[in-house]
Amino acid sequence: MFCPFCSHSETRVNDSRLVAEGMQVRRRRECLACGERFTSYESAELLMPRVIKSDGSREPFNEEKLRSGLMRALEKRPVSLEGLEGVFARIKSQLRATGEPELKSRALGELVMAELRILDEVAYVRFASVYRSFQDISEFKREIDSMGKSKKKRAPKKRPSSTKRVGAASKND
Repeated sequence: MFCPFCSHSETRVNDSRLVAEGMQVRRRRECLACGERFTSYESAELLMPRVIKSDGSREPFNEEKLRSGLMRALEKRPVSLEGLEGVFARIKSQLRATGEPELKSRALGELVMAELRILDEVAYVRFASVYRSFQDISEFKREIDSMGKSKKKRAPKKRPSSTKRVGAASKND
């Protein structure tokens, strides 16, 4: 690594530590030419797939768009911020794990719905109603009925431990 002070190409690493929950390495370095010390951070470069929209256009994966969609679906629901972050991290991890350079928006939507269905059923129905463009109450009823059938097949789910609602204002706001 080049020294930021004198641009010499040789530096020595004096100390390395994991930071950001193990997602980065912090290195204390010393320039062998001028003796100045500085810190560098190293993290893995993980590329997210491009999203192929239903009209065929392609756009880069947008984390903020995903986060805002999740926040809208979970608004005023008893889901902790940790629960939201867990869903967000799992979705991103699954996208990277595909190894594909491109992903259809439909597959991304299904992935989000699968995570929301586990986390909070009301948020799942909210997201599904927008994502699948429900036109009337019968479509809501069909979706809720299908959830009831699949719920009987699986074990009961536990509620998140925290009751702080995503998007809900607190007294301190």
